[in-house]
Amino acid sequence: MARRNEHSLIELKALVLNAAETIINEEGFAALTIRKIAMEMGYTVGSIYMVFASRAELIFHLNARTLEDITTRLQPITSTGDIEIWLNAYLQYARTNSQRWRMIFTPESKQLPDWYQAQLDVLFQQFAAYFTLTSPEQKQTVYALWQGIQGICLLSPDRDPEASVVLLLRIFLRGWHHTA
Repeated sequence: MARRNEHSLIELKALVLNAAETIINEEGFAALTIRKIAMEMGYTVGSIYMVFASRAELIFHLNARTLEDITTRLQPITSTGDIEIWLNAYLQYARTNSQRWRMIFTPESKQLPDWYQAQLDVLFQQFAAYFTLTSPEQKQTVYALWQGIQGICLLSPDRDPEASVVLLLRIFLRGWHHTA
């Protein structure tokens, strides 16, 4: 078993997050426990609590890694880009990494830390960059579309949501271009 002093707190944090991701990818979110993470990495449960105050905090940090991964892979789309291609790449990421992706939208705590909300906002801003937003109402309208896309994905885990998402997007864009 590894000794706590063999790794700095930063290294230990990375070990915990890597072990948690391995468990989620192999066994699913339901299998994720602090004890299982400790066993996976060869540390004690107490060592994990030295780095993360709670399971909820650990999950926020896992989700932050997923958000960083998504925003790195998908660049913001401009108004001249193809929003359907961006959305399909996003949906492909969600399908390929379904356990991690679902965790983003189902946090254990209703109170989101500001830093976490900021990361969620970065992902939305990548999507929203396609639209020219000149008013708070327009931003809220595009945000409602974004929420609808997430809802379709969360509510259709066993079906391909692409057709429904593209239909929603196309109908939205017809109305958007008509009123913009």
